[in-house]
Order: sequence, then C-alpha cells, then structure tokens
Amino acid sequence: MAEAPRRQAVTHPRTAAARRRSRGSASAGRRDLSEQTPLGTVLLLSLKRSQLRLALLVAASVGALLGGIPVLFLAVPALRNATLAGIPAGWLLLGLVVFPVICLVAWWYVRAAERNERRFTDLVDRT
Repeated sequence: MAEAPRRQAVTHPRTAAARRRSRGSASAGRRDLSEQTPLGTVLLLSLKRSQLRLALLVAASVGALLGGIPVLFLAVPALRNATLAGIPAGWLLLGLVVFPVICLVAWWYVRAAERNERRFTDLVDRT
C-alpha cells in the first residue's frame, strides 16, 4: 500500500518573515511600555496628555458654539420670534448650522486622535 503524502501548510511567503520579525525584535520602547518602566510610563502619559488636550479643545469649541446660541438670542431679540417658512430661527440654526458643524468637528477629532496615536507609535518604535 502506498504511503499517504505528507501534509504541508501553504502560507503567503511574506507571512513568515513578518511573524519572525515581530517575535524577536520588539523595540525598546515597546518593552518599556509592556514592562511599565519609568520611560514607558512617561511615554504613556505623553499620549494621555495629548489626547486629553485634544478632547478639551473640542469640548470647549463645541460648548462655545452651543452656548453661544442662547447668547445670540439674548443679544438679538428679533431672532427669538423670527421664522422662515414657518420654522423658528432657533430650529433652523440648530439643524442647518450647528449639526453640520458638530459633524465636521467630530470628523476632525477622530482624524486628530488617530494622528496622535500614529505619532505615539512612531515615538515608541524609535526608542
């Protein structure tokens, strides 16, 4: 009886190289993070600070925008009763101005947060 052919795993040629590289050559910065050394703590705190700074900037901007609407209505009393096609000016302001601006700010925030994380990863890989 003939012997069954030996089984062989077929993988992409680049898979083994990428796996080998990631196992043996972790950067010192990644080790510092995983072992929670003082340098790793400083690196992680720098990421947290930059993300917090970004979040506070966005929160203050959106808060100023939303908080400015009542101030606008107090400053310009004619806007309180103004309507366009039977829709109050406040609703138009919220729906046509504020909502798209908030969507744009949210899109920008995600992009900026990802950029912070990329910079952090680059910094960790360099150390």
